[in-house]
Amino acid sequence: MLAAAALVPDTVLLLPGAAGRGPDDPELVALRSAAATAVARAVERAPRVVVVAPGSVDRSVVGVVRAGAGAAGVPDHLLADEVPQVRLGPAPGGPPDVPGPPGTGAVTGLRLALDAGVPPERLHVVEVAPGRVAPLRAVGAAASAVGPTALVVVGSGAARHGQDAPLPHDERAAGLEHALLAAFRAGGAAARDALAGLDVAQAVALGVTGWAPWQVLVGALDAGGAEVPAPEVVHAVVWRGAAHAVVAWQGAS
Repeated sequence: MLAAAALVPDTVLLLPGAAGRGPDDPELVALRSAAATAVARAVERAPRVVVVAPGSVDRSVVGVVRAGAGAAGVPDHLLADEVPQVRLGPAPGGPPDVPGPPGTGAVTGLRLALDAGVPPERLHVVEVAPGRVAPLRAVGAAASAVGPTALVVVGSGAARHGQDAPLPHDERAAGLEHALLAAFRAGGAAARDALAGLDVAQAVALGVTGWAPWQVLVGALDAGGAEVPAPEVVHAVVWRGAAHAVVAWQGAS
């Protein structure tokens, strides 16, 4: 069953030092603290933790993994903490094992889980790409079917807010974020339905990296067969033109 979930942004800047030398932006510090808190709460008593992050294909990340930020162009020596190297096993019921280093979103979720004290033998990492809904929901259902499992769901909202955004400004971005946050605050069923109903084409067009991981979460929630618990919006901000939210989602008791 789904014991808990933490929804966190996929920016590698959550890793201390990834933003460069000197003091960090206070908004980034607050976002980083909120993500660490939400993940720590989610994994606290879960015997199994699955990090679900955006990727170019659906795959389980297995084998010896070096959890640095090189994929984002950040050398190891800039990071504040030593880069861990861990051995990961396949996720129960997850996508096929595909060789290759994890992407930046997977690294971010992996590092948050490790920093929260999750031992590598209890930790699995999957990457998922926008595509058909059914296989993504099946990953979530399978992950929660093998016993109490916490999900660290990595992904951000629209990246088209204003002139400083990573992608050109799009007026639809603000409406999307408002609707999602309102649904999260309205309760469990509303939040589940908002994530499930998010159009994949619109999400891709707006640079929403969370779409595929969120569908995995929906699959885990639906597999519970009970009333969907209400999430808590721990922190939400549009930072440097991209929407980032941290949401804590406790499973049904």
